[in-house]
Amino acid sequence: MVWTYAIPIKNEKGVLNEFDDIHLLSNGNVLFARKTGASEVTAEKKVIWNYDAPEGTEIHSAQPIGLDRVLLMQNGTPAKLILINKKTSKVEMEHVVATARPDDPKSVHGQFRHVRMTRAGTYLVAHLNMGKVVEYDKDWKEIWSYAAPSAWAAVRLKNGNTLISGNQHGYVREVNPKGEVVWEINKDDLPGFPLYVVQEVDRLANGNTVICNWSGFLKKSDWPNVIQIIEVTPQKKVVWALREWSDPDLGPASCIQLLDERGKEENGDLQR
Repeated sequence: MVWTYAIPIKNEKGVLNEFDDIHLLSNGNVLFARKTGASEVTAEKKVIWNYDAPEGTEIHSAQPIGLDRVLLMQNGTPAKLILINKKTSKVEMEHVVATARPDDPKSVHGQFRHVRMTRAGTYLVAHLNMGKVVEYDKDWKEIWSYAAPSAWAAVRLKNGNTLISGNQHGYVREVNPKGEVVWEINKDDLPGFPLYVVQEVDRLANGNTVICNWSGFLKKSDWPNVIQIIEVTPQKKVVWALREWSDPDLGPASCIQLLDERGKEENGDLQR
């Protein structure tokens, strides 16, 4: 381990923190969502930007848009997608996003995880508790959708397809613009590497796919049996996998960024 940064398991109000979305920027800073808000920290571990989630809301998705702006998905009643200029603190865009139960405070936690602005400027939203992925244009008109049970993340690939992860259903699917599945991995498709809860999925430049295999719904005593990270080829051959629960304990895998992929994260060059 060459660098680490930790936050308390609970914030100053006693609310549980939870890392869900982490980005290493080209300037060496790290932007992350922590459920109770979002922050940016330097390599020297100095917090240079911070946003605290208002009471009754949660932030699990924070996407860098260039070095100066961040797109936040704020789960809540209602849920809001917010574009903030970190330098001026100005909210440049705010839009209420549909949820399954918009007036139910108990539904807040299960509304959204990764939400992304595409390179075309559209918004690709995995509606976790509505079981679908929807793409909205700049005027918030629905221009594409796909039914996807417990969709945790949706990534617009450079080939125009969309890579989707299934939370409680344990799957990875690549879907073309027509809504046809062109590639997928299901729970038991990788012998010896069962999928439990698939969270972030990344498509690498070489065509391989990296899967974060989260274990949180299992008994904690069973966590050490779970392989946290799996990289597979288009032919579904496992080429690399990680299981590390001690020295160091990396915990359940929610997200990953491979640092040898070329491009700048804040420019949307990486497919994650």
